[in-house]
Amino acid sequence: MGSDNLPVGGTSHCGSRVSALRVHTPAAPRWFRRRGILEAAHQMVQMLWITVLAAIPFLILLKLLGLKRVTIYEYQKALKYSKGRYAGTLNPGQYWILSTFTAIVPVDVRPEFITIHGQDVLSADGVTLKVSLAAEFRVADPHLAINKNANFKTSLYLSLQMALREIVGKEKIDALLENRAGISTKLMDLTSGKAGEWGVKLISADVKDIMFPGEMKKAFAQVVKAQKEGQAALERARGETAALRSLANAARTMDDNPNLLQLRALQTLADSSGNTLVLGLPNGAISLVKQNAKNPTSSRKEKTEED
Repeated sequence: MGSDNLPVGGTSHCGSRVSALRVHTPAAPRWFRRRGILEAAHQMVQMLWITVLAAIPFLILLKLLGLKRVTIYEYQKALKYSKGRYAGTLNPGQYWILSTFTAIVPVDVRPEFITIHGQDVLSADGVTLKVSLAAEFRVADPHLAINKNANFKTSLYLSLQMALREIVGKEKIDALLENRAGISTKLMDLTSGKAGEWGVKLISADVKDIMFPGEMKKAFAQVVKAQKEGQAALERARGETAALRSLANAARTMDDNPNLLQLRALQTLADSSGNTLVLGLPNGAISLVKQNAKNPTSSRKEKTEED
């Protein structure tokens, strides 16, 4: 009976509602999804702003503290100071430091040369010389070289200078000229220990020049000239002695064999051309010629007999 009281179009009206519900229900989740995406994006933006706002004070603090990167190269070592106190020696590499509290001082450890120009030094025999010196060194311990000495290069210069004066003052000129390598060895022995106390390793120390005053140069030139002249005279005397000895031996040999003189004359004649050579007859040749002149027949008979 209830179904009879329903209007005719009741079934179609309910069906339209169901269809309407079926059509509009999917739109609600899309809207919610869009709203969720917007909310998530908004939250991300908020988090980003919070991160930026939190990072700005941190960056300002790092800037105030002086955070920076320091590079120490292969040919260097560095001294690290924390609040002004020595904190250690750093090897080559990169380091982050707070410059407000920490300082890095690089030190070059490559070999270097130091030159001591002409020094007026008095030798043991009272002659004033000018001696110049060249030394090679490198920093072995930066802590000692920088922290324990105001200027290690000046200290090394003065030490070499005083050692040079001490060595030259004990030697005579002849010994200095003959043994220049010995000066270098003595310099190394006298200064290496002191250089090690300053954190410096002395590699070599060599004498460059030994200069004499003008008068001494002339005197040495005359001595050398006299020595050379004496050597030349000695060589001439030796040559003359050898020549005389050879002549004496030749004369003795010719006395024993008179015919050697004639052979020598013939050899000289063969080697020369366009010259007049007078030959002397040997002893007894004249008597033979006279005898042949007096007895020509006998000489002819001897010839016929020989034939």
